[in-house]
Amino acid sequence: MSSASGIRSVAVIGAGTMGGGIAQAAAQSGFEVRLADAADGAAARALAGIGTRLRKGVELGKVAPEAVEAALGRIRLERKVGGAAAGADLVIEAVPEDLELKRSLFREVAATAPPGALLATNTSSISIARIASAADPARTLGLHFFNPVHVMSLVEVVTTPELAPGALAAAHAFVAALGKEAVTVRDSPGFATSRLGIALGMEAIRMLEEGVASAADIDRAMELGYRHPMGPLRLTDLVGLDVRLQIAENLHRELASETFRPPGLLRRLVGEGRLGQKTGRGFYVWKDGKAVEPDVTR
Repeated sequence: MSSASGIRSVAVIGAGTMGGGIAQAAAQSGFEVRLADAADGAAARALAGIGTRLRKGVELGKVAPEAVEAALGRIRLERKVGGAAAGADLVIEAVPEDLELKRSLFREVAATAPPGALLATNTSSISIARIASAADPARTLGLHFFNPVHVMSLVEVVTTPELAPGALAAAHAFVAALGKEAVTVRDSPGFATSRLGIALGMEAIRMLEEGVASAADIDRAMELGYRHPMGPLRLTDLVGLDVRLQIAENLHRELASETFRPPGLLRRLVGEGRLGQKTGRGFYVWKDGKAVEPDVTR
């Protein structure tokens, strides 16, 4: 059984794309996982998705066949937050980017998790301090994972002045136990990655909107000229246009910078339900999880 500064069991609250990915990473690394989501069938769908990804990993030679059932056997589904948090050494929240939703959830988690449990949020843009003030600031921090979690090696660990000594070390040990690498960032709007990534993404969308270049050429320019593994528009499709719009709105409000004002094109595509890979259309057409051709004109 894996252990990271006493962490053996992990509760993941929210079984969407990120929550399912975090649960998979933890289970594959030997942690006992409780996955909870209030929406009917959400946790079960997430578990099915984890199984699909693991079996795909076997086909690609990246996952040992016996590891599939072992990992799935470490995940227990829960309907209620309290049921998942009780007995957990680490609770990771992965619900939508809504401050009041997160604060409400953390109040419940703080009341039901063991007193020594570490509490973490996967938020990519909301103030950790604002979330933590609803619960227990001394043991609450950010653990910002990246999509797809089972592939991406980075975890952004976000700290506040109120965080207790030892909590940061425990978080870093947990990230290392997942086989990932942590960077430490002070609690600030957008932290490091979202602030930089959204600035680039919004400018790329504005360039497309203004007809500076095509989506494919904008992306290719960043891939070839700056060695980015994926261009900003394709990445936006992968993350989800709705997710990026929400983050951009948060940063525009918090930083009062026009850099983060969401372009009209982004708002239009989200309004049309063209959210990227998960809907099959965004800046590209997606088939079988792959972008096959550009899909949007200015």
